[in-house]
Amino acid sequence: MTSVYHKILVAFDGSPGAKRALEHAVTLARDQCARLTLLTVIPPRTGIGIAGGATCASETVVGCYSEILHDAAASAPDDVGVTTLLVEGPPAHTIVERATAGRHDLIVMGSRGRGRFAGALLGSVSNRVLHSSPVPVLVLQAPREEEASEPAPALDRSRRPGEAATA
Repeated sequence: MTSVYHKILVAFDGSPGAKRALEHAVTLARDQCARLTLLTVIPPRTGIGIAGGATCASETVVGCYSEILHDAAASAPDDVGVTTLLVEGPPAHTIVERATAGRHDLIVMGSRGRGRFAGALLGSVSNRVLHSSPVPVLVLQAPREEEASEPAPALDRSRRPGEAATA
């Protein structure tokens, strides 16, 4: 079987949807023997808080986003190749631009889950990426509240999906 995906771009902002997208992208990368590029986009400064609910003084915004990206990269298993990019710009445009420039086969990202009405009024980064990307886009929803209240299983860095755990 040949791999469909060789280079996967993961748009990561620290939100619950982005964390779920990263977990899924890791599984895909292992399955497809693909490399991951974790991209965190610093949106133009508008006085809005950091994505994912973090708060940060305006002078340390880059440092906060850098920490979010570093933590995401550190959570990836050792057997998955990961590159990181921290870029400033309009998020949807920057994600599509980086996917094209980096010759990625797939974009994986989370959805904020604002709902139809709020999403229509405010717009949605995932929606804009989905409609303007020249490559496939996989959008994952944030875990539902009942899922989020359950303890998350630990990420096993020692085995590939489908392999049995040894005790």
